[in-house]
Amino acid sequence: MANFPSNLRQKLEQRTQANAQRTLLITDGLVDFSSNDYLGFAKIGAIEAHAQKILGESPFLNGGTGSRLLTGNHPLYDKLEQYLSSHYQVPSALVFNSGYDANVGFFSAVPQRGDIVFYDELVHASIRDGIKMGNAQSVKFKHNDVEDLQKKLVRLKRTSDFVEIYVVTETVFSMDGDSPNLKQLAELCKQNSAHFVVDEAHAIGGYKKGLVFELGLKDQLFAQIITFSKALGGHGAAILGGTELKDYLVNFARSFIYSTALPPHSIATTMASYYYLDSQAGNNAITSLQQNIAHFISVLKEKGLNDYFMPSTSPIQLMIKPGNEKVKKVARFLNKEGFDVRAILSPTVPKGNERIRFSIHSFNTFEQLDNLLQLVKEINNG
Repeated sequence: MANFPSNLRQKLEQRTQANAQRTLLITDGLVDFSSNDYLGFAKIGAIEAHAQKILGESPFLNGGTGSRLLTGNHPLYDKLEQYLSSHYQVPSALVFNSGYDANVGFFSAVPQRGDIVFYDELVHASIRDGIKMGNAQSVKFKHNDVEDLQKKLVRLKRTSDFVEIYVVTETVFSMDGDSPNLKQLAELCKQNSAHFVVDEAHAIGGYKKGLVFELGLKDQLFAQIITFSKALGGHGAAILGGTELKDYLVNFARSFIYSTALPPHSIATTMASYYYLDSQAGNNAITSLQQNIAHFISVLKEKGLNDYFMPSTSPIQLMIKPGNEKVKKVARFLNKEGFDVRAILSPTVPKGNERIRFSIHSFNTFEQLDNLLQLVKEINNG
């Protein structure tokens, strides 16, 4: 192979010196407190069996064969998109290969030159990357701070004349586990004629149809990004919105136009996961997840650990442990004790806010939760 560029080697060395170099891990046999498979759907045989049945009733293909605009638009895509439109009670849905592709495709193509995008300072990298790839201006507002956003919208109206305004946030933040006041944000967008866009990646499934649907705000959104790779246990994503938005994305979203389509098996698995989610077994999984979250929060309080954790009522619970070496040491200790947890390092999160991310699942037991938090207490009292 050709020599590796010295400037790239230097960047890797800087990461190593900061104890922040990322590596690929394989964990086997540990109790899962790390994955986004909140409902355990990725391991449910009934979903796979149903997916195979769906595939058996459809034209056979192992792969995507091409982009959806060429040969990859398998008939299952239309069935899934029609199902999503009905399920979420929206005019249309467009499936993308991943949540990253959906966000990059939307934010690089929809906001135009002369438009402006206001985004929560902690939104996912895919949203930020999409904004950077587009031609619109952008302004970040303080995390979950409606008042800060309002001030910036007022300042914008006094000083500029933008064609269109977009506001984007997440309904559950993946590295903080918290949620914004969506009702206040929706009202603020309405008052300022702004297009409200939300990413529901970590809310879909765990909150059945997501927080937007639960709060009755779907009609106040311009677009809603959902993923199938978290609580649904599959792969892919979709953008929900109006029919004109779908037509526009099909014509201008480069991550959609120039990507080979997902294979039919991925689409069939997503369909099977939704059917399972709507069954009694799916409802039971959601109930178990909510019970486990409530138990985790209760034990935190009993053991006096609240001060170490960020407030959250979602499946994502975060313990702050400043310093990359310190947080990695905690993760290694818990791994050796049989628990699959991961350290979240800077620069993924701000320096001094490094953390352990605990993902709660429907299949975790109270005993596992208790044993884990007992170890956490020993760590923090040691």
